[in-house]
Amino acid sequence: MSTKDFIEKDYYKVLGVPKDATEAEIKKAYRALAREYHPDANKGDARAEDRFKSVSEAYDVLGDARRRKEYDEARALFGNGGFRPGPGGGGQFNFDLGDLFGGTQPGGPAGPGGPGGPGAGGFGGGLGDVFGGLFNRTGPGTRTQPRRGQDIESEVTLSFTEAVAGATVPLRMSSSAACKACSGTGDKNGTPRVCPTCVGTGQVSRGGGGGFSLTDPCMDCRGRGLIAQDPCPVCRGSGRATSSRTMQVRIPPGVDDGQRIRLRGKGAPGERGGPNGDLYVVVHVDEHPVFGRRGDNLTITVPVTFPEAALGAEIRVPTLSGPPVTLKLPPGTPGGRTMRARGKGAVRKDGTRGDLLVTIEVAVPRELGDEARKALEEYRAAVRDEDPRAGLFEAAKGE
Repeated sequence: MSTKDFIEKDYYKVLGVPKDATEAEIKKAYRALAREYHPDANKGDARAEDRFKSVSEAYDVLGDARRRKEYDEARALFGNGGFRPGPGGGGQFNFDLGDLFGGTQPGGPAGPGGPGGPGAGGFGGGLGDVFGGLFNRTGPGTRTQPRRGQDIESEVTLSFTEAVAGATVPLRMSSSAACKACSGTGDKNGTPRVCPTCVGTGQVSRGGGGGFSLTDPCMDCRGRGLIAQDPCPVCRGSGRATSSRTMQVRIPPGVDDGQRIRLRGKGAPGERGGPNGDLYVVVHVDEHPVFGRRGDNLTITVPVTFPEAALGAEIRVPTLSGPPVTLKLPPGTPGGRTMRARGKGAVRKDGTRGDLLVTIEVAVPRELGDEARKALEEYRAAVRDEDPRAGLFEAAKGE
């Protein structure tokens, strides 16, 4: 990326976010725009493809905290006229570098601050040293450093059962990679030539007067060190193109809804021998009509009849995977009581299982037959002297 890109391109505007946007806001805006302009959703639409590339380029900078800081510093320093190209492409500063860095101006007396001393002109190493870290460049005469591939974030939706047991799912991803049409050379015939301007280094050094110098990515080859003799029509000579691939990803058992899984080295390919980025998978889990989740434990609510709760009974309870279990209700089991079926829950990281928590719910019939109604009337008469709400009003008063 050239200094011109840092100064002139407004990546915040590209993503439609304010300059003080949080990391989450930037990521949300990028994901929305990436979906809208993705090549798979806009086949044959060159404008959508260009927009997708611009959005990806903006996120490549703003989505990385270090690069975003460099970008903000570069625009703050140069974006408001701090540096203006002079005649013939040379650099002309409109502020006093001696005042800025605490050294003497060029042409001062010999010594620590004079010509030839540590503080002379280039302040020991020239502006290439001062701003080298800002733009992530190497010095003149060196090869461009390897660059790590971009991290990719994807989403996957699992059924409740898949989330508990684990699953292998296919993920289709798009990222920047070496152009397959030209094997990353940028040349249609695969035979680019060495850039005569930077002699293959990808960088040029300009003198600013008084011993100062600036190191910039070469504008002729865009920092690649090579120039396509016949530019590839797919990547337009850049050597990079949007690549789509499908990967089989193993989701471990016991994942939660909203959990973010990191897969090292499964992101975008690196450049110039750099390592691949990482893949982050955000997991969404569908609800189950019967079972719920509480950590490593599964939950279920089981209805029982009043006689079963009052007299006691053995009831069969379904499990998520495997045969039902039988639980013994003691006589007088109240509604809302929770019982535990051990080892019938979700898989833990160590391979063991949580429990199945069974909540008892006393079912009240909506309609009664004559015989059932008569039996309940007789029961009510038998317990008419018992008041389950005895003492409730006194307790409500705090007595």
